[in-house]
Amino acid sequence: MSDLPRRAVTRSAKLATLPLGFAGRTALGLGKRLGGKSAEIVAQEVQQRTADQVFKVLGELKGGAMKVGQALSIFEAALPPEIAGPYRATLTKLQDAAPPLPAATVHRVLTEQLGDDWRDNFRSFDDRPTAAASIGQVHKAVWHDGREVAVKIQYPGAGKALLGDFSQLARLGKLFGVLLPGLDMKSVLSELRERIAEELDYLREAHAQHAFAGEFAGDPDFLVPDVIAANEMVLVTEWMDGVPLSRIITGGTKEERDRAGLLFVRFLFSSPARVGLLHADPHPGNFRMLPDGRLGVLDFGAVNRLPDGYPRVFGQLMRIFNQGDMDNVVTGLRQEGFIRDGIEIDPDALRAFLAPYVEPTAVEEFTFSREWLQTQAASVADLRPGNVVRQLNLPPSYVLIHRVHAAGVGVLCQLNTTARFRDEAIRWVPGFSDDPDDQALAII
Repeated sequence: MSDLPRRAVTRSAKLATLPLGFAGRTALGLGKRLGGKSAEIVAQEVQQRTADQVFKVLGELKGGAMKVGQALSIFEAALPPEIAGPYRATLTKLQDAAPPLPAATVHRVLTEQLGDDWRDNFRSFDDRPTAAASIGQVHKAVWHDGREVAVKIQYPGAGKALLGDFSQLARLGKLFGVLLPGLDMKSVLSELRERIAEELDYLREAHAQHAFAGEFAGDPDFLVPDVIAANEMVLVTEWMDGVPLSRIITGGTKEERDRAGLLFVRFLFSSPARVGLLHADPHPGNFRMLPDGRLGVLDFGAVNRLPDGYPRVFGQLMRIFNQGDMDNVVTGLRQEGFIRDGIEIDPDALRAFLAPYVEPTAVEEFTFSREWLQTQAASVADLRPGNVVRQLNLPPSYVLIHRVHAAGVGVLCQLNTTARFRDEAIRWVPGFSDDPDDQALAII
């Protein structure tokens, strides 16, 4: 790939192959059912062929299509084994790799952004990218003062391509529903689109990353590379080595996976309290395990601003859920806007839906696994209008929190992590602990 494929007609043609292929497979499936095959077997065949085509097409495109592919890859652990197995390697690659731009294009961007004398900023600059993802790619270099640095360069035309992709992908809700039953793809696409403007602004990302780096400087558990220089399309940060979390998932020991999962949760739970920000793009390509046991964190283009930390009611409802008081959970969710007036919710169905997010904090130690997540996903995969997933409303202030937690559960199940997650909730989530000051739930 010599450049970002941003011509609208070319990208639309690639994306258009998805619904056409899906329509053909659906018709084929109907024919097989009429011919005597069971509905379950036919559905499985359609899902598997759909997954094959989805990942192939998304993997060929950068921009919004790659972004959606990365989002879907996190939920891979929820897919049945016969679907997930053949695509696990493809998905892992999708999480932190994409075809790179040629050196000539990279030099052109650097000249446009930094001037004809851009090389004066560096003692050396490696034209070969170390990583290429949905919006930009990273090159290793040596800054003029001798520090090793990462130079993140935005793809030319990335913004236009992203917006065009989301317009196309918004039409594919049914297809994604086949791949991941119960997933509200329209909401995922809408939320991703809203964040694109932020992720395209590297100055905004630089401010967020600098805030994280300052708070976690010298931390025994985490390393965030600090920002050295930035403008709208080029971001220069300290270099960080380490093993990508995607490689820990595929080849790490049980001890390494447990350590990675615990630190992953600790980072996500502690950041709002410590920085007033939540890292909102927790796919494995953004994390590294360092030789000294710390978790390195990258890519702060998507963050949720929580200046007061997690909402206290968030922790209070988690605690009440664990106590089995679903009536008060429903009351609390109504008052927070998750359940609209006039909507009646089945408490048992609601419990099944919330369990993957809260259950791991109900016991001293918990093991996330693909099998556990597949069981949880099956309980909410009913796509009829009365399904609890379709009855719930997600208030705007909780959209990113929900995205991070849903994606986080997927990553933890890929890691097959066993750890004391309840301790992290007690320490970092307001309202969750058994402290007497937290016992009175203000909303009830």
